[in-house]
Amino acid sequence: MKKYFPFTGHFDAGSGSACLIRKLATLSLASLLSWHPLYGIAQNDAAQTSPKVETTGGCAAANVKLNEQKFVLIGGIQQWIATSGKSCDNPLILFLHGGPGNSLSPYADAIYGTWQNEFTLVQWDQRGAGKTFAANPATAESALTVERMTQDGIELTEYLTRQFGKRKVILMGGSWGSILGIHMIKSRPDLFYAYVGTGQIVSYRENQNASYTKLITLARAADDQKTVAAIEALGPPPWTNPRNSGILRRATRVYEAKTSAAAPKAWWIPAPEYATAQMQEYFEQADDYSYLQFVGLKGDGMFSRIDLPRLGMRFDIPVYIIEGSEDLIAVPDVAKHYFDGLIAPEKEYVSVPQTGHDPNLAMVDAQYKILSEKIRAMAK
Repeated sequence: MKKYFPFTGHFDAGSGSACLIRKLATLSLASLLSWHPLYGIAQNDAAQTSPKVETTGGCAAANVKLNEQKFVLIGGIQQWIATSGKSCDNPLILFLHGGPGNSLSPYADAIYGTWQNEFTLVQWDQRGAGKTFAANPATAESALTVERMTQDGIELTEYLTRQFGKRKVILMGGSWGSILGIHMIKSRPDLFYAYVGTGQIVSYRENQNASYTKLITLARAADDQKTVAAIEALGPPPWTNPRNSGILRRATRVYEAKTSAAAPKAWWIPAPEYATAQMQEYFEQADDYSYLQFVGLKGDGMFSRIDLPRLGMRFDIPVYIIEGSEDLIAVPDVAKHYFDGLIAPEKEYVSVPQTGHDPNLAMVDAQYKILSEKIRAMAK
């Protein structure tokens, strides 16, 4: 059985899996980087869903329970959002999923459902991901840029503040979402109470170099000659072969699993509305598109231009960074060095033991602790 990791968008099918062999044989570049689960909607299903574009009146009363899923016109296309919560009076959290093509929507209730008593949760299938891509297949002909996706995020946040009568929202980003999150709060800090980054990526060169070096060090210490040979064969980054990132991630996941607590299996069972296999191939195309846009055919994708310190180290809102101690993608040393240089009204760095790049119970508990103890009061 495949296991899906929505923060990074990778499947682990097992080294002996016939499915894996067939997948490798297709030479689909991005499929070596990321495999999608059996979730989604058919293209005709997306077209039949009546998009709702609203600007006001999302919450009429404080005791209104929310469970709304719809398309909203953002950046010139219909983009999918799912909102859930027990009271309109609660602070609003906008989640930024990883990938960039890996929607968190199918798994959000299982992972974050208990937060609905205290927060209103907004899941967003970003441009090139999930139901947003299913409703806009023509976007596969266009380029993804950090600037465009940042503007999408700002437009969505403005929509949410109008819809729910809020001055600001809380922003949470994981992995790729942590890159997007920093761009959004630097662009429009007035829209956000605080930012919470998990698996914080900082820079193309720093993160790839740190991941490569740390993995080889661990493999050598374990006398794992097979892994050492495979990673040394890639050569040190930066890379021009888009498969290299997938090869590195599969190896880092093996080593993270040695020292990290696994997440509950129930987390990775998609919600029923996402569980259809009807459009598996279609969503794999969306996955291919997003990942190739991210890494580029010659290492020249969106990721190659990521350098968050160049955006400036002064922030106008509180910044909280939560890192798994065993994370081999967003290596803690890189995130901590970036955090130490930040200037913000309030900031805190949290290291979560026995946690890698993918979320587990300890990571979600650490996120909730920051939200409930540090942020909820200011957002009320």
